[in-house]
Amino acid sequence: MSMLDKIKDILKGHPDQARQGVEKAGDAFDAKTQNKYSGQTDTTQQKLNDQFGSGDDRPRT
Repeated sequence: MSMLDKIKDILKGHPDQARQGVEKAGDAFDAKTQNKYSGQTDTTQQKLNDQFGSGDDRPRT
């Protein structure tokens, strides 16, 4: 079982907390890098939310 599968099992049933964690981690990374990689960070956040099934139905910008 891969690490991602283990994380998915842990987060199953808690999509809001997963989304909040991904957003918080991305924001912390942006703060550390002074938003130098904010585009890549946003893309990664979206992909992680999709992987974790966080149910984020907001339109992507």
